[in-house]
Order: sequence, then C-alpha cells, then structure tokens
Amino acid sequence: MTRTIVASATREIIIGFDQPFCVIGERINPTGRKKLAAEMVEGNFETVKKDALEQAAAGATMLDVNAGVTAVDPNATEPDLLVKTLEIVQGLVDLPLSIDSSVTRAIEAALKVAKGRPLVNSVTGEEEKLEAILPLIKKYDVPVVAISNDETGISMDPDVRFAVAKKIVERCADYGIKPQDVVVDPLVMPIGALGDAGRQVFALLRRLREELKVNTTCGLSNISFGLPHRHGINGAFIPMVIGAGMTSAIMNPCRPQEMEAVRGANVLAGTDKDCMNWIKTYKDYKPGATVAPAPVATVAPGDGAAAASAGGRRRGGREARRAAG
Repeated sequence: MTRTIVASATREIIIGFDQPFCVIGERINPTGRKKLAAEMVEGNFETVKKDALEQAAAGATMLDVNAGVTAVDPNATEPDLLVKTLEIVQGLVDLPLSIDSSVTRAIEAALKVAKGRPLVNSVTGEEEKLEAILPLIKKYDVPVVAISNDETGISMDPDVRFAVAKKIVERCADYGIKPQDVVVDPLVMPIGALGDAGRQVFALLRRLREELKVNTTCGLSNISFGLPHRHGINGAFIPMVIGAGMTSAIMNPCRPQEMEAVRGANVLAGTDKDCMNWIKTYKDYKPGATVAPAPVATVAPGDGAAAASAGGRRRGGREARRAAG
C-alpha cells in the first residue's frame, strides 16, 4: 500500500489510501490576497500567525506555506521571505508543512531550515522544472507534488494529463525517488466551464491509483470556481473525490461544511476507525455552534519508516489552471 510520510519536528503523518483524508490548509498564501501580500512585504506576519493557528484549530492535517508576494524578480525576494514565513509557522504549530513555491532558489532555501519532512509543492512535467527540482527532492529526501502539465500547458484531455503524471513518476524513478514520495495533482478543472470536469478527475484518480499507485492531491476549490454557493459544490465534491481515490487536498479547513464532508467521508471509507474522530468532534454538536475538531491522528516518531517500507493554494499550477479556464 502506497504511503507518503510527511513530518514536523515531532509529528509524523501518513498520506495513503488506507488513511484519513489529508487536509492541507491553504490560507498562508498571498496570491489573490493583496492585504496579506502587503503585510508580508512590510515584515508584518500577524495574519500569517492568525491563519496558521486558526487552520490548526480547525483540524488541518498539514499547512501549505507560500510567500509569493510579487512577480517582479521573485528569485531575489522570495527565498528570504519564504524562509522567514516557514520559520514563523513551524514555531507556532506542530503540523507538517508544504513548501509552496515555483522558485527553485526559494524551495532550496526553505528545505535548509524546514524541520521534519515537508512536502514540496511542486514540480511539473516541464524539463526545466524536472531538472531543477528533482535533485533537491532526492538530496533532502522529501516528497513532492507533481502537477500534470508540461511545456504544452494544461491539456483538456485527461489521457494527456495522465501521461504527464506518468512521465514525472518515471523521471523521479531515474533520480531514485520512489512513487510513494510523488503526490500527483491531476488538475481539477472548473465544473462551471467544463461540464465533465468531475467525471474526468474521478476517472483520472482511479488510473493514478491502480496504474501508477501514487497518492494524489488538488486545489479543491478549483472545481467550484465561478459558481455561486461554492461551498455546497465543494462539500459534494469531497466525498466523491475521496471515493475515487484522492488522498489529500489543498483546501480551507476553516469552512465547517467542507470539513464535515471530509470527516463524514472518512467514516464511510472506513479510515475513521470505529467512528471515533467523528464522535469526538461532534458528540456535543449543536446546529450553528463552532466545532472543535478532535486531535489529528499521528504516527509515533520512528514508525514512519516502517510504515513506508510496509507499503512502500499552489501558485504556478493554480495560475495556469485559471489561464486555461
């Protein structure tokens, strides 16, 4: 069984088909958030701290950390800012982190200071990206998100996106990176623009699980882009996509409707043993009340390697998807 191990300084988490769905909190990302971007440029990290604590309290399994505040010379500005942001977040919460950047220098700088075993978000099928990112993945022995687009952009043909994912997995193998350390993003399209986007991703996920045997992720809210009452669509999408084989998603854990869908899907998929997490979270539930989540299930330090051997909001990809839409 494929198991991807991520870790903070003291906590290990397994992403896998037999594990509870991994919720990767998306809020620490200045893309599309002008106020947050301006604060970070000024060295003000109060919103970053607030978002980190709120997402952890809401039940996030991991937190995505992005510091892409500007498209003007990000090679000069992003590495130091990403390092600072990462250090602040890992000093506040004991959750594994996802290092989110399209700037190679920023990813490497962050890997040097990251505690535990972070997830790198991300690499694409572009040759330039593969050659820049995969040596870092091998050097630091960390898992990576593989986004299913390449030099030709994002294909509307799911078979082409599968082929790109397969190419990345094979190139990872050339570097000695195992499939269990590749988390594929099959690219969820907006259902409002592409009517069969749901069916596409469900079919893709089954192929990725059965043929490549890799874990998967996505920018969850892409499915509802442009539609009213997006949380209703997202909430319906979650159990369906989990049923098709998706094992994680970059999403907002502070949305109760969507987190209820995650927890309910875990119960129905049998990954919430004896419904214990559901019971702990909702035993005193009252409509309209704020729900305090049960503690995140973890792996005891030292168990991650044994588990692995036994089963042996990103910027670049998201902007590309919007452009395609």
